[in-house]
Amino acid sequence: MPSPPTMPSPPTLAPPSPRPAWNTNCNLVVTHPLLSVLESCASFRRLLQLQALLTVSGLASNRFPASRLLAFCALSDPPRLAHAAAVLAQCTEGPNAYMLATMMRGFLRAGKPTHALTLFRRVLRDRLAVDARTIVFAVKAAATSSSPTEAIHCVAFKRGFIGQSVLAGNALVHMYTSSMLLPDARKLFDEMADRDVVSWTTLIDGYARGGLPDEAWRVFCRMVVAESVWPNEVTLVAAASAAGQMGLLGLGRTVHQCIVESGGRMSVNLENALVDMFGKCGCVAAAKEVFDGMPIKDVYSWTSMVSAYAKCGDLENAAKLFKEIPNRNVVSWSCMVAAYSHANMPDEAIRIFNDMIAAGVEPIDATLVSVLSACAQLCSLDVGTWLYDTYIVSHKVELTPNLSNAFIDMFAKCGDVGAASRLFSNMEDKNVVSWNTMIMAHGLHGQPEEALHLFQEFKGNGILPDEATYIGVLSACSHGGLVSEGRCHFKEMKIVYGIEPRAEHYACMIDLLGKVGLLQEAFEVARSMPVGADEAGWGALLNACRMHGNVEIGKCAADKLAGLDPSDSGIYVLMSQIYASKSKWGQVKMLRTVMRDRRVKKNPGCSSIEVDGKCHEFLVADVSHVHSEDIYAALGNIYLHSKAEE
Repeated sequence: MPSPPTMPSPPTLAPPSPRPAWNTNCNLVVTHPLLSVLESCASFRRLLQLQALLTVSGLASNRFPASRLLAFCALSDPPRLAHAAAVLAQCTEGPNAYMLATMMRGFLRAGKPTHALTLFRRVLRDRLAVDARTIVFAVKAAATSSSPTEAIHCVAFKRGFIGQSVLAGNALVHMYTSSMLLPDARKLFDEMADRDVVSWTTLIDGYARGGLPDEAWRVFCRMVVAESVWPNEVTLVAAASAAGQMGLLGLGRTVHQCIVESGGRMSVNLENALVDMFGKCGCVAAAKEVFDGMPIKDVYSWTSMVSAYAKCGDLENAAKLFKEIPNRNVVSWSCMVAAYSHANMPDEAIRIFNDMIAAGVEPIDATLVSVLSACAQLCSLDVGTWLYDTYIVSHKVELTPNLSNAFIDMFAKCGDVGAASRLFSNMEDKNVVSWNTMIMAHGLHGQPEEALHLFQEFKGNGILPDEATYIGVLSACSHGGLVSEGRCHFKEMKIVYGIEPRAEHYACMIDLLGKVGLLQEAFEVARSMPVGADEAGWGALLNACRMHGNVEIGKCAADKLAGLDPSDSGIYVLMSQIYASKSKWGQVKMLRTVMRDRRVKKNPGCSSIEVDGKCHEFLVADVSHVHSEDIYAALGNIYLHSKAEE
């Protein structure tokens, strides 16, 4: 009788080694010698040896040993997914939900979310027991692959995870906040029976990233005060972001106090959030105090401090600090470009952009938005068109809605409303800013009918207009002298859409009524404003009085403007023109005396022209240009030809 085969002896057990990265089950206790060695296996070659021993012993086809082999193959670095699939197929007892969830996790780590979703469907089809981990992996797979997530939510709801599992609930809330479906995230959050700090943090961070800082702050206060849940680092970063977006220094100091009271050492991310928050709240001293105290600074730390200086208008210190940044990246450069653009220094903005390109740093969409704003200020169509051809046509930068809006604005302000209209028409994802920009462009170029037609189309698409929309609409009516339409839209904005008219809307109405000669009505609009007309409103009325020669109302408007800004030379110039049109030379002389006594000097007229991508500015009687002699000679010839044509 043949003797039974001799079983190979298990390998000699080495002293316990550190748990390998693939083995995340800290609570697992294994007593079998082979399986115990498997738990500390760190190489694929060693695993193959152990798998051979388990196969010979007949254990490899059992669920538990197979699940540990599967975990190594799916979760090791690099993953061995083909081998993991073979282990799964050879399990005679059939895989359970844990094994399939491990395989799903492996597919996610390998960047194959659709494969993970296929396994999730298998779990549901085979009616296997689903645990919270399976739901979490399914949510991650759906979010990564842009697949519908409602079905996973339904499964979680039917299996009772919404009310019982904080882990599954947190994953679903995170899924909705990542997709900016904030009402759905809040509804699910409110339905959760139990919440931990991750639950609260996920919702707060979602509101902060979604541009709803006030709601983020309310949830933060409810978490800390009403529910007595102490925030973690990520919570405090989100709360600091919310305070910074609102620009409320008091709330920012509250966040800072929470951080101090936590007693732990602040991470670089948290310190960066504080620098950014204090900068956005306009407290440069506090931002610099945090910045100077940071033991480790990354490029975001430097950029946040540069942005803090720029926000308060201290471009000198912003530029000085920018030069000290050790490793400037595209965000650092973009911050400086934006700083100069927002400070109405477009030449400097374009210079910094050119330096950035020379340094070999490729721009992102935010960079181009700031540069395009500078181009619009300079009316530099050549540079704007070059940016479009170089980065958009060549697909170097994605044409996002925000960037599309910036190009539309630039083309319109540089005089190419046709290019602006074509770009607008080709946009697939138009937002309210897109419509507002195009409506304003038509109004700016004396095309009020096109602007109003676009406004009707805008409302037909179901998008709600905002304050800026009606500034564009009323401005278009003013440019076209459309009084009845202007009155109608002015009433509509408050009655239909609940938009309270601001000073800009009143100024548009005053300008509209004044241009067509309804000066008394325009005067009544200015006087009936809840907070009183500003310089734009009274200035529009004064200019209308100059157009129509109304001395009485003009004098009243001039007095109001002088009270707001007595150093504005335009007030005296316009009023002088009104008096001169009525041959009131005594009053003209008196105004000149007032200007002299108040030391008000008339600002010289200025014009600009772009030649070969460079903008040239000229003042009245300017001879400073290198080609001024040739310019004046050309102007003289034009004048002679025009006289000859008379």
